[in-house]
Amino acid sequence: MRIAIIGAGLMGHALALVFAIGGHRVRLTDTNAETLARAPALMEKARQTLAAADEAGVLSAEGLRERVTLAPTLAEAVAEAELVIEAIIEKPEAKRALFEQLDAAMPPGAILASNTSYLDVFPLMPAARLPRAIIMHWYTPPYLVDLVDLVGSPECPPELVDEVATMLRVMGKVPLVMRRFLPGYIANRLQSALSLECYRLLDEGYASPQEIDEAIIHGLGLRLLLLGQMAKGDFTGLQLSAHALANKMYAPPPIRGHSDALNAALAQGHSGVMTGRGLYDWGGDDPAALLAERDRRLLALKKAVREIGPMAGLDPATKEKDKA
Repeated sequence: MRIAIIGAGLMGHALALVFAIGGHRVRLTDTNAETLARAPALMEKARQTLAAADEAGVLSAEGLRERVTLAPTLAEAVAEAELVIEAIIEKPEAKRALFEQLDAAMPPGAILASNTSYLDVFPLMPAARLPRAIIMHWYTPPYLVDLVDLVGSPECPPELVDEVATMLRVMGKVPLVMRRFLPGYIANRLQSALSLECYRLLDEGYASPQEIDEAIIHGLGLRLLLLGQMAKGDFTGLQLSAHALANKMYAPPPIRGHSDALNAALAQGHSGVMTGRGLYDWGGDDPAALLAERDRRLLALKKAVREIGPMAGLDPATKEKDKA
């Protein structure tokens, strides 16, 4: 399939790599010439990380250059596209303006997809595009995280969403087709609830960032990775879950809309790995090296999980049989 990706930043260049590895031809563009110019090196760095881990299907450097073309203009990027993915800033007016430009430039039969995380973009799209419009939401970095949220517009036939889902499965991804749009979908909503509690613990002095992460990594993480949350309840025993709900053992913290610890870090210019410090001090290490090390460890973890295999009830193949 011929793919056009609009936006070559953190997500856009990585999506170009994902689709190139999946066997598709990609045209990548960005309104910022510097951002577009940086994309090939970033893609190549990620490709090398995948290749070093012996990931199946990884392209050679030459193959990547052949499959991904940098397009200096929007019109050139989408002229022959069958699937157009916008991966720009999460601002309604910016997306609305882009959709209007795309409507004028992309082929009538092309699928229009948005990588939006929280916005309901369908009201922002030209009405004529809605029958072939979907949300295709990825997680960072998309060449390692396989989950993809799919939502068809109210006018989009289920068959088109199924077609896209099948394409993603062939690429080794795990599409989750939502029944209707919900801001944040499933994973981001769960992550938001967890973050709300984490920042409360931090702001009220119950724990340090490291202690919170140790509780997640060494307590929650291992079991969640294998079983998820709902199947974990089956193994613990649903009676315990029922007792916890009845006893009201947990009261969600109030939604303050900010975190004192987070705001303090940002006020000092500490925004995370890219600046050398966030809630942790990363010791002045090269951000690219830190990202590569994260990717290497995630790949090792994915490999181990693949070798272990899912529990029967969580096996995607079993789910497909149940649907048949």
